[in-house]
Amino acid sequence: MSEQPDPEPYDALLLLSFGGPEGPDDVVPFLENVTRGRGIPRERLKEVGQHYFLFGGVSPINAQNRALLDALGKDFAAHDLDLPVYWGNRNWAPYLTDTLRRMTTDGHRRIAVLATSAYASYSGCRQYRENLAEALATLQAEGLELPRVDKLRHYFNHPGFIEPMVDGVLASLAELDEAVRAGARLAFTTHSIPTAAADSSGPEGGAYVAQHLDVARLIVERIRQETGVDHPWELVYQSRSGSPHIPWLEPDICDHLTALHDAGAPAVVMVPIGFVSDHMEVRYDLDTEALTRAAELRLPAVRSATVGADPRFAAAVRDLLLERAASERGRPVRRCALGTLGASHDLCPVGCCPARVPKPAAAGADSPYA
Repeated sequence: MSEQPDPEPYDALLLLSFGGPEGPDDVVPFLENVTRGRGIPRERLKEVGQHYFLFGGVSPINAQNRALLDALGKDFAAHDLDLPVYWGNRNWAPYLTDTLRRMTTDGHRRIAVLATSAYASYSGCRQYRENLAEALATLQAEGLELPRVDKLRHYFNHPGFIEPMVDGVLASLAELDEAVRAGARLAFTTHSIPTAAADSSGPEGGAYVAQHLDVARLIVERIRQETGVDHPWELVYQSRSGSPHIPWLEPDICDHLTALHDAGAPAVVMVPIGFVSDHMEVRYDLDTEALTRAAELRLPAVRSATVGADPRFAAAVRDLLLERAASERGRPVRRCALGTLGASHDLCPVGCCPARVPKPAAAGADSPYA
């Protein structure tokens, strides 16, 4: 990279996230957006929404995205990178289509997109690309000149994503009583998805689990280097939301805590590597359900921090943006990645993370929008 950051050909960055309710009246409409097309009764959505009502009907994700926007703005300004950053959500305001319309009318024609999902999977990548295609189709129907959108690559193994999590685990280990600290197990958690979706994730299949395992190994090795202790660890899952008749990735974190207790583990640190920030599935599924289960078992347990708006993550976003920009200009680039899997692809190939029902998806080799 040159000393003077050059974002060309990009003239804006779009932070693309999931969205969440910001008050009790938002909860059911938000869940209707999330589950649209699945035929779930409104009464059932009210039951599901109890997780949000426990927190005043407010998901933390929007506040966390605002914090990340602020961190990106500060990082860009500190490095003389003059590039506006916008924010749009899939399922709640500010909606993606509205944001993309504003970016278009503001005159932006080449937009880099950062999704708040670090790994390859249908729900973590292709579904965001489908949402981009839907938004572009709406703008096209409105007669607007369409911008080109490019989704930045997966960043699960970028140092700016890994290092804040390492610090989080070290801080959590320090919270444990010294008598149990050295023997503590590390439980790396991520969102459970159907095994069929995990098997088909990435260009060649199996990417979702492989990427998480690589991140877990990286963190374990860094913890060993820092403490001299090689902590036993496992990759476990949380937040299953599908039919009980469909196989999903296991074991569930609460079941895993029971198994650890039964095996005599002295303590556990839960490490939510599958989540960029402390949104509802971290605050409820781990901080509420899992920690309650651990307390019932009298198993000492702590939950380590997610990356959130850490300045190192903001710097990683800048690095990903400038890397992709240089590549688009035909310049040689050094792609920053740790572990055994290397840097992910820029352009999702045809057939990557396929949907059960095929839909147009932007920002990939199969995009209907150049």
